[in-house]
Amino acid sequence: MNRSTYYKHFFSKATPPRISENQTIKSYILQICSEHDMRLGAYKIQYLLRCDYCINISIGRVYRLMNSLHLPRIPTRKPPKFKYIQSLLDMNNVLKQDFHQSAPNLVWCSDITYLRVQNRFYYLCVIIDLFSRKVIAHKLAAKADARLVIDTFLDAFAKRGYPQGLMFHSDRGVQYTSLAFRKVLDNCHIVQSFSKKGHPYDNAVAECFFKYLKLEETNRRFFKNFDELYLSVFAYIDGYYNSKRPHSSLGLLTPNQFEQKFFSAYNN
Repeated sequence: MNRSTYYKHFFSKATPPRISENQTIKSYILQICSEHDMRLGAYKIQYLLRCDYCINISIGRVYRLMNSLHLPRIPTRKPPKFKYIQSLLDMNNVLKQDFHQSAPNLVWCSDITYLRVQNRFYYLCVIIDLFSRKVIAHKLAAKADARLVIDTFLDAFAKRGYPQGLMFHSDRGVQYTSLAFRKVLDNCHIVQSFSKKGHPYDNAVAECFFKYLKLEETNRRFFKNFDELYLSVFAYIDGYYNSKRPHSSLGLLTPNQFEQKFFSAYNN
């Protein structure tokens, strides 16, 4: 027998099935990360592997494969704290952390955060429908005043067909307690609800949205001007968050899918 044949027979080993399988799964993970611009964590990647590739593996295995690929982790930054002025008007917490609603346009929540562009800040106001967690309106401005909140609300109110019987929840920021904004809500026959003082969890859905906006988008980029920031926020909310990002509170559907499912069942 030829010596090379002898050594090839005894010392060569086929790739173990587990390693081969891991290589395939890692290629799928990289594909998912690329499609979502490296924004998803292990639990959502596990879900997409099961839904898109029919691969059902444990969360621990997903973590190990992600670590072997040296996928970057983005640190969480705490959202800024806004000062507010106590209003003399009634500011009742009508919502009382009832974040799970049975239909769209029953309760909207809203908040404002700041986003940095070089040496200055711009202010983002969002309005979210608690039923689907969909951001139904958002606006950026140079000032965090009542006009910003009013314009964002009027945009949402028109887009959603001027719904009746609506509740609007926010923190006690001066923009939301202003007489100008409260007059707009009164004219639209909308019940206003406020978080308790010092209880940010009362507006947890909006706080959580800002956390992921910064974690998955704005903290990863350097903006030279307002236009770059605007395009980034617009692309994240309308091009990703509402339409592509799975939500654990929605059974890993996107906000758009969750509303479409509701209206399909309602119409039938």
